[in-house]
Amino acid sequence: MRRRVFVRGLTITGAGLSLPVPLAGAAAARPATAAAAWQHVAAPAAQEAAHLLAVTAAGPELAWAVGEQGRYGGTLGTPLALSWNGSAWSRTDLSHLTYRGGLRAVAASPDGTSANGAAWAIGTDTAGHDQLLAWDGTTWRETDFPGRGEPGTRLTDVTAAPDGRFWVAGRHGDRAGLMRTDGTTWRWCRPLPDEAAPTPTGVHVTPGGEVWVYGDIIARWDGAWTVVPRTLGIRASVTGLLPVAHDDIWLTGFAYGVGGPPGKPPGVTLQHWDGAQWSNVQAPFTVGLLSGIAGDAAGRPDRICGWDFWDQKRAHYLRWDGAAWLSERGPETPSTYLPQAIAPIPGTDGGHWSVGTTSFSPFPPAQLRVERFG
Repeated sequence: MRRRVFVRGLTITGAGLSLPVPLAGAAAARPATAAAAWQHVAAPAAQEAAHLLAVTAAGPELAWAVGEQGRYGGTLGTPLALSWNGSAWSRTDLSHLTYRGGLRAVAASPDGTSANGAAWAIGTDTAGHDQLLAWDGTTWRETDFPGRGEPGTRLTDVTAAPDGRFWVAGRHGDRAGLMRTDGTTWRWCRPLPDEAAPTPTGVHVTPGGEVWVYGDIIARWDGAWTVVPRTLGIRASVTGLLPVAHDDIWLTGFAYGVGGPPGKPPGVTLQHWDGAQWSNVQAPFTVGLLSGIAGDAAGRPDRICGWDFWDQKRAHYLRWDGAAWLSERGPETPSTYLPQAIAPIPGTDGGHWSVGTTSFSPFPPAQLRVERFG
């Protein structure tokens, strides 16, 4: 449910994988069901240059995915939204929205019936103003929030807590921080103490209710801020964070490193925090990117979605077996598949949704793609 990034100008040039390295002392997870596998699920056709950037599920019969269609390079297209009714994905009519642009984040309460609203989404218009949308049971409606349309206000990601409360990461009054709702009103929390703190691009709430923001900064909010030291790599992006405990945190992303020719692919970023320092963890593949991480119902590591530069026709998922991250492949596609987000499906035995696009740049003929595990 966080901001995603396209990778441009990449081609297949060879093959090769590296082996996973076990990580001692990390949280255990339930083994995967042997009969389960990732499957392609049909998505409605959209305008060309379409991509899904976020997905969330309230249960097996209710889910949402959002993105954009008709994008051309840096020119924004129009908002795109899908909903799942237990048997098929369908397009949501957004013709009533007053802005042109895209949607990039979505979150739902676990049962889809929270008093704070079943689901919320975030988008950006062509003027660069962020929009907050609420699900009304049929479609998405624009909602007011403190600082809407003002300089120095940004909304980057949204998530739901176990108690049904929703949290939004972003910036207000040109200070990085968090916004939350009590069911009727959105309010900004106290900003991060460092006035120069970068805007977080993602927000995550643990099953125990701890609220974390991440991106170029990683911090925990419990009425006051606790910042986890972080040194980013060169031209690096953080795409996901899974705090299992204060001394057990997983981070996913990618980094381009120093220089390189046009079209140079990024390198995979997979790191672990042990309470004292970050360490690099060897992933089953190293050239490409990891675009999201999902925990199980107890908040332990479960799945990571990624794109493998050496095998672009299948998504490269990682599954935690309690000691190491192991390869798990999606079905082969006719062209390419860039998964942009992953989300667990409450009420299932380890089910997950994965959404993305069939291209690596927001140009035609990119189309939507959805996969499901379990």
